[in-house]
Amino acid sequence: MTYRLTKIYTRTGDKGDTHLGNGERVRKDDSRVEAYGTVDELNSAIGLLSASELPAQQKTWLNCVQHQLFDLGSELCIPEKRVLDKKYIDILEHQIDEMNSQLEPLKEFILPGGNEAAARAHLARAICRRAERRVLTLNGLEPISQHSMMFLNRLSDWLFVFARYVLKLQQGEEVLWQNPNCP
Repeated sequence: MTYRLTKIYTRTGDKGDTHLGNGERVRKDDSRVEAYGTVDELNSAIGLLSASELPAQQKTWLNCVQHQLFDLGSELCIPEKRVLDKKYIDILEHQIDEMNSQLEPLKEFILPGGNEAAARAHLARAICRRAERRVLTLNGLEPISQHSMMFLNRLSDWLFVFARYVLKLQQGEEVLWQNPNCP
């Protein structure tokens, strides 16, 4: 890396605009900023998940996902930049299949929770779905890489299976939806 931030505050965004990676100034509520900002939020949620008690292999997987999300954020921050390719989607699919092969088939809807790590994975999954919607909105305004949209879609599936898988590894129990008579 050749560019280092030495001063964190610049005051250039005090009036509600920001620079994209190509130098263009846009409003902070621009669809592109919303998209990469939500990807950043997702990356932070995965960082929180990674801080949970997890086996080393799962922490490594999460670290790889965080790097891919950082790449996706850079792709979204610079119009017409392409970083992610199909190999990232293939990796997620392989890991989904690997984890899912060790789980019982779903017969009921499950609620987010079960233990702390699974709940954090479900929160990250929900943020991932929002990031996917923000990228879809941006794609309606200007073309975005199909691999980026596919990656977010697959990642939300990955996070769902990851939540179930971690819960099983930690011998937790899934919370099944039962349509209870709540007080």
